[in-house]
Amino acid sequence: MASFDIVSKIDPQTLENAVNNAKKELLTRYDFRDTKGGIELDKANNVITVSSENSMKVKSLEDILMTRLVKQNIDPTSLDFSAEEEPSGALIKKKLKVRAGIDKDLSRKIQKLIKDSKLKVEAQIQGEQLRVTAKKIDELQAVIALLRQNAATIGQPLQYVNMKS
Repeated sequence: MASFDIVSKIDPQTLENAVNNAKKELLTRYDFRDTKGGIELDKANNVITVSSENSMKVKSLEDILMTRLVKQNIDPTSLDFSAEEEPSGALIKKKLKVRAGIDKDLSRKIQKLIKDSKLKVEAQIQGEQLRVTAKKIDELQAVIALLRQNAATIGQPLQYVNMKS
């Protein structure tokens, strides 16, 4: 039986490099001179905190961060930008959660997508990953192609690891 695992993870060192590069860019930007706040990475909780005096600058900080993520080959959809801005004294803070692992709802959605494709494969949820098994490698490659076609509906970057035949 051939199999592979579907995971969603980000290299923590690459993420830290992207955040540090964004911080360096802030130091050189004229529009952020003499402003409070910035970008902070909480490695333990996988959260990036963006803070500044107004929401327009918070949005600019998000754009800078996204640019740096793309340059480090990190998919920007791996960050959850849906969090609301929170006033904190003179600053406005926004916490961006780093999506690591596949939650149960997304696992079920992917599993249903694979099942609806009528391919002769079986997908099992194993914690924060999915294991897909089949008799032929061609069917596994068809599953990978299917998931890449539906990447927009999934909304989270996926990696395919541990391909065994």
